[in-house]
Amino acid sequence: MKTALLLLTAPILLGTLAACQEQAAGEAVVRTELGDPVAAGQVAAADEERAVEPEETTASNSPCRAANFEGIAITHCVADPELHRISASLAPASGPNFGTIEGWAAGRNETDIAFVMNGGMYGDDLKAIGYFVQEGDRLVELNRGDGSGNFFLKPNGVFFGSNGRWRILTTEIFLRTVGDRPQFGTQSGPMLVIDGDLHPEIQDNGPSKAIRNGVGIDTSGRAHFVISDTPASFGQIARFFRDELEVQNAMFLDGNVSSLWDPATGRMDGRRVGPLLVVETK
Repeated sequence: MKTALLLLTAPILLGTLAACQEQAAGEAVVRTELGDPVAAGQVAAADEERAVEPEETTASNSPCRAANFEGIAITHCVADPELHRISASLAPASGPNFGTIEGWAAGRNETDIAFVMNGGMYGDDLKAIGYFVQEGDRLVELNRGDGSGNFFLKPNGVFFGSNGRWRILTTEIFLRTVGDRPQFGTQSGPMLVIDGDLHPEIQDNGPSKAIRNGVGIDTSGRAHFVISDTPASFGQIARFFRDELEVQNAMFLDGNVSSLWDPATGRMDGRRVGPLLVVETK
C-alpha cells in the first residue's frame, strides 16, 4: 500500500480540508487517515462526556502509567530531562522482526531503556517522510510539501531537542526560528495542541477510532508520550494533552501502527513501525 511519501513527487490536492469528513479506520498498516477520500483509514475526532479516572501504576520503576479518559484506555509515559535522554532511531528494514520495535531491540541492553515509542510517519522503505535527525545527522530534510493524509494537515510540527532541552514547534515556526541542527528531531502531523489550543481542523465529533499516539511538552520541559490502548479519536487524544496534561504544544505521531516498548512492564507492541523515539535512563 502506498503511503503519503509518494505524494511528495505528485501531490494529490485536497477537495476541502475544512469539512474533514471522516470514515472508518483502515487496516493496521495504514497511516493516511485524513484528507483525500481515496486514502484508506480516515481520521476522526469525537467529543464524548469526560470521565477521567486516576492514573494507576503499572510497575513501580516504569515511567509509564495507565489512565482512562473519556472512556478510552491510555498509556501515558513521561520523559524527564533530569532523568532521561531522548534520541531518534529507525526500526530495521530487514532481518528478523524487521519494521518492529522488537527487531530494533534485539541485542540491546534493556536496562538502559526507559521506553521506546514509534516516532513519526514513514514510507514503504520504513524511512521517515518528514524531517528526521538521528545523533545530529539529518537523514531527511524538512518537508513543507502539500498532499493528503495526516502528515499534510497543516500545521504539522517538529519534535526535537539537544542537551536535555526538548521542544515541539509548528513546521513553519521551526523553519524560521531554529538555526542549529538538534541532536534528534522528527516531523509529523498534524499538531494536536498549538499554544494551548486544539488544532482548528480537528472535529468535535467523528466516528473513526484507531490506536493512536502523540507527544507533548509541558511548561517544565518534560515530554509526555501518549498512546491509546483502545481505539480513540483524534479529539480524545488532543483533549487529553490539553485538558489533563495541560501541555501547550502536542504533535500527532501516527495511528493504527502506534507501538510502545516498556521494559519495566514487559510490554512489547509488535506493529509495523519506522522512525522511533528512544528514551533512555541517564
